[in-house]
Order: sequence, then structure tokens, then C-alpha cells
Amino acid sequence: MSPSPEPQPTEPTPDDALRAALAGLMASVAQLAVAKGLPFDAVQSLLKQSFVDAASSAHPGLPEHRKVSRISTSTGINRRDVARVMQELASRHRDGAPSRGGRSAANELFTRWRTQALYQTAQGEARVLPRLGPEPSFQSLAQSVTRDVHPRSLLDELCRLGLATWDGDADTVQIAREPFVPHGDQAKLLAFLGDNVGDHLQAAVSNVLGNGSRHFEQAVFADGLSAASIEAFRPAIARQWQAMLSALVPRLEKAVADDALKPDTATGRMRVG
Repeated sequence: MSPSPEPQPTEPTPDDALRAALAGLMASVAQLAVAKGLPFDAVQSLLKQSFVDAASSAHPGLPEHRKVSRISTSTGINRRDVARVMQELASRHRDGAPSRGGRSAANELFTRWRTQALYQTAQGEARVLPRLGPEPSFQSLAQSVTRDVHPRSLLDELCRLGLATWDGDADTVQIAREPFVPHGDQAKLLAFLGDNVGDHLQAAVSNVLGNGSRHFEQAVFADGLSAASIEAFRPAIARQWQAMLSALVPRLEKAVADDALKPDTATGRMRVG
């Protein structure tokens, strides 16, 4: 009797692949929620709102009296819950809920300090700046970002976040470190997570769905590394990131200033990282 052939592995179906991808995303969401004490019901409510919002956007121009039924059919959420969530979303829009991606003057100042030639040494590192006086000084740098916030307030905020230190005796200010992520403020750190990872995920989803232009979605990946090997790459990563910041930020700032003259078309945003 001849042996039975080995069963051949089957290719995952598109539904299987989608469930696996979502399981990986949900695992991180659950980890964050559990660590921060956010209960399942609260996350479920946010997910329900997102489903209703996405389904509503997928059916533009549909008459209101048909929209609830269509969203319920698309999402599997019962009509009563759909109607309630739609009312909540409409109320939030009427009340002017804050939009994503609000600009932080302290973060913009920190970025300019690291990228503008006037505030860099010949080696491309951030200068130690006198706190007061004509440019290049911390005062001139702060005033180039905003005149609505006093330079001392911006200095205090940078020091609070651990991004800068002030030498009171010499009255000079210097960058304290080259961070990969914000530090010292949970609210800002969580906002960074939502904005940065949110835009990244939105670009990746858009690529999968094939909606419009393709977004740049690439990464370098290596497996099987020791902690010491990973740590050894951090200086090189920081140098490459600094080089890209120095190349892109001045051009982006000029583009923002130029496009401010045509506000009707300047409605897009770009996040590189």
C-alpha cells in the first residue's frame, strides 16, 4: 500500500488574512487600554463610532432617511445604535470638537533648532544658545515660531519636557537630548501615538484599498538580533533621521508659507517618518 500524500498547506483566504492583520492591530490596542485602565465597553463604544463614521463616509449623498438602514446593513450594528451614534457624531461636529494634529509651539521650536542652519554648528549639531539677544539666540528662535507665547514660557515648557536645559549662571540654553519620541507628558505622548500611528495606518489602509495615489509605505526590518546589536544601530538611525530633518523641514516650512496664500487648495497634510 502506497503512503498517503502529505496534505498541502492551503493559502489563507482574503478574509483570513484580514482577520490576522486586524488581530495584530487589536492586540496592541488591547494592551494599551488594559495598561491605562480603559475598560472594554469604552473601547467598544469608540469602535462602534468608527464603524458608523466609516460606513457613513462610504455612502456620500445618501438621503438621511435611508442612511441609517444602509449603515446598519454595512456594519451589522442595529439601527437603534446607528441612529444614536449618528446623533452623537453630529452633535460633536456642531460643538466644534478639536481636530487632530494641533501644532505645538514648543515642538516646532525644538524642530527648528535642530534643522535651521542659523542655529546649528558647522558639524550640523544644535548650537548652545544665549537665552536673550539678537539671533542666533533662544529668544530670536522662539520669536520666529510665535509672538503669542513669551520665550520664557516656551523655555519652561521645553525644560519640563526634558528637551532642553537652561544654565542659569551662563544664561545659555542647550538641547538636552535627541529624542525618538516625546517625553515627560502622558497627554502629549498619547496624542503623538494617535496622530503619528493614525496617519501611518491610514496611509497603509489606503494602499491596501487602492484609493487614489499610493503612499510611501516602507520600512527596514531585521530579525534575530541581540539587544546589544539593536542598541549599536541607534546612533546611525539618529544621524540619518537628523539628516532627513535638515533636508526636509526648511522646504516644508517654505511650502506651508507659500500655500498659505492659496488656502482653498492647501487642505492636505504630510507626515514623514
